[in-house]
Amino acid sequence: MTDLLVRLFIKDYKNINSASVRKQYGTLSGLTGILLNILLFAGKLTAGFFTGAISVIADAFNNLTDAGSSIVTLAGFKIAGKKSDEDHPFGHGRAEYVAGLIVSLVILVVGFELLRSSFEKILHPEPIAFSGVSAVILGASVLMKLWLGLFNRRLGRRIDSAMLRATATDSFTDAIATFAVLAGLCIFLLTGLNIDGYLGLVVSLFIMYSGYNAVKDTVNPLLGQAPDPAFVQGIHDTVLAHDQIIGIHDLIVHNYGPGRIMISLHAEVPGDGDIMQIHDTIDLIEMELREKYGCDATIHMDPLAPEDDFIRKLRADVGRIIAGIDERLSIHDLRATNGPTHTNIIFDVVVPFHFRLSDDALVATLKAEIQKLNPTYYAVITVDRDLSSYSDKNKPKRGGSHEKE
Repeated sequence: MTDLLVRLFIKDYKNINSASVRKQYGTLSGLTGILLNILLFAGKLTAGFFTGAISVIADAFNNLTDAGSSIVTLAGFKIAGKKSDEDHPFGHGRAEYVAGLIVSLVILVVGFELLRSSFEKILHPEPIAFSGVSAVILGASVLMKLWLGLFNRRLGRRIDSAMLRATATDSFTDAIATFAVLAGLCIFLLTGLNIDGYLGLVVSLFIMYSGYNAVKDTVNPLLGQAPDPAFVQGIHDTVLAHDQIIGIHDLIVHNYGPGRIMISLHAEVPGDGDIMQIHDTIDLIEMELREKYGCDATIHMDPLAPEDDFIRKLRADVGRIIAGIDERLSIHDLRATNGPTHTNIIFDVVVPFHFRLSDDALVATLKAEIQKLNPTYYAVITVDRDLSSYSDKNKPKRGGSHEKE
């Protein structure tokens, strides 16, 4: 069903990196949610009036609130799809995260309200009014909400949208809450036990936990979370596949919303190579990254001087020193400048986040160990962060990387 609706209403539906296509996905989700929730509202409200069941009427207005959440989804994708302007030169893609955050907060509010009403029902139990019509309406609501949740989750996975994942969570939590009401009615009918408040308490805690996860899923991109390790590894593999690239470091990923990613990195190239040929290779890599990953890339050429025996031995010695401290450490841009009284050993050391040593302590340790190689060596060290430390499975093979917002 989802695939059929996508093919019918979304042109070029496979081009998920396009802002206009993502907007169509959001429009499909929003309009579907509005339509179904209004139908549920009308059906439950009618059944509630005929049966006098307050719980069904309350659930009807909950569906009206859900229609409002679908409007937020619709508006979020509409704003995110706007083109760049003078005030927002990198586009409006983060509006998708903001809208998802609003939906996530709504889930938390619903969970809190259910928690409060459940405590009231436990302390002051009320008679449960049961009718066949109410049961049918609630059962149909559970099925429709489950379908809507699966629908939005599938769309969210297809375009990697935190907002649609939050919308799916909203539908699933509604289905669970309604199922709890229905289960309470059935248990009361069969046993005479009124456990409506206790069921509501359990469901409210689950809803609040789901809301917390949904908030985290939408807040992290706004704060500037680390990019997907698989994405980082793909960038490394693509760049290093070119023979003229010796290594890369200082990879920075800027996320301005889905489909609006910018990256920059330093590519190490032979210092004695043909500068025009290397520049042409860099241009080709930037275009390849744009086509492959939908990101705009800026690559800084970092020429390496041809290594003599002294630099090769020095690199091996420093490599042994950092390996003795921690195997996750790596270095780049190692060079030496000779003076009349001492030799400057200059390099960057790439350090994982939450390393056991502070930057100052690590630098002091390295300087002391390097001076043991030769009393005239003076180390000039810059500390970089290593994004690949977030996932050992996807750790880049060469060079270091870090990310900042």
